[in-house]
Amino acid sequence: MIDHTIFSSHKALFHTFGCKLNFAETSTVARTLAEHGIMRCQRGDVPDIVVINTCSVTELADKKCRQTIRSYARRYPDAAIVVTGCYAQLKSSEVAALPSVAVVAGNDRKGELAAYIEQWLATRHPATMVTPHKDIRTFTPSCSRGDRTRYFLKVQDGCDYFCSYCTIPMARGRSRSDTIDNLVEQACQAAKEGGKEIVITGVNIGDFGKGRSDTFFDLIRALDQVDGIERYRISSIEPDLLTDEMIEWVAQSRAFMPHFHIPLQSGSDTILELMRRHYRTDLFRHKVEAIREAMPHAFIGVDLIVGARGETADLYEQSRDFVESLDISRLHVFPYSERPGTRALNIDHIVDQHDKHLRTREMIAISERKLDAFASQFVGDVRPVLVEHRDKDGMMSGFTDNYIRVQIPADSSLANTVVPVRLTQWQGELMKGEIVS
Repeated sequence: MIDHTIFSSHKALFHTFGCKLNFAETSTVARTLAEHGIMRCQRGDVPDIVVINTCSVTELADKKCRQTIRSYARRYPDAAIVVTGCYAQLKSSEVAALPSVAVVAGNDRKGELAAYIEQWLATRHPATMVTPHKDIRTFTPSCSRGDRTRYFLKVQDGCDYFCSYCTIPMARGRSRSDTIDNLVEQACQAAKEGGKEIVITGVNIGDFGKGRSDTFFDLIRALDQVDGIERYRISSIEPDLLTDEMIEWVAQSRAFMPHFHIPLQSGSDTILELMRRHYRTDLFRHKVEAIREAMPHAFIGVDLIVGARGETADLYEQSRDFVESLDISRLHVFPYSERPGTRALNIDHIVDQHDKHLRTREMIAISERKLDAFASQFVGDVRPVLVEHRDKDGMMSGFTDNYIRVQIPADSSLANTVVPVRLTQWQGELMKGEIVS
């Protein structure tokens, strides 16, 4: 039993790195701590506790996490720093040695942070609570609420794919998921709170229901029936788990948006094999073409790793040419980063940093051209936009159904509503628009 009196007047500051899943989990942690009397810092408050939810997808991510921990330690020397997330899971000893770190909690311990903080406040003894990844079995529900216009609903955690470059199975454990009933209940609660859009998140969401009789397709059909939620978006889904049936259903669904995020990682079959990916380029092309046939207006975002081990100049050119040939909307380009304990370290041929940088720049340029071509075709169209709360320089923004960010003149009455907007001018990363009355 937690002694709530020990938390009296304590305030917490939250900092999140990484993926949408982390944002959903941080939101849940913040609500849990608030239930125990630890309130979220407001502007100008000095925190007693700093909670940092970390990422470890690249070496740079690790570095940013370390820098942030040290920065908060300097800025708030009297605050207890609580570190969780993937960096904490994978490098707990390294994190524990950083200044002012009071608690290190692994990914499956986020739901217990209130108890760990209580223990620290009572004893002032730092603690490290990390479950070995092979023993992570529990699923902790999470849904971001009250933080932003779009809600992030965690449906699945962990991964069984063990791609050669990736540490996620070591950071998150094996694949596991919530029940459909629980997730529908959470979506209903979001609707009651005024939520209009839910982004479905997880580590490998297409693996939802593995080991049970229900599937991800069953889940999205059930969520589509929730009254009050006007929009759903499917976050990153593996191409081999995105079925043609699912694509066709999304095209006809009530609330699922024409928006897909599909990791490719390489346009070379040789590199895909070295990466231990579960598909090849012919399947990926088929999925893109199936989406385009069913939803010509759909946004298709694609993840790409550049400069992976084994990526010779010829194989890079194969990858670049394949990407160029795809009718996609945008690339998310990541330079390959070596991660300890991964199989990729056994692959010959290391791409030097100069070449990796040049290849990254070239792929980003391709992405910019594709985004321009995709967005420009909708200038003059009227599309539904969910207007967000943010108001800057007399303007507000939001996303169309097909994920084009649109800026309109500010009108606070429009916040968190879906309105028709005429798209008037594309300006690189942003579309100008005007409300259609």
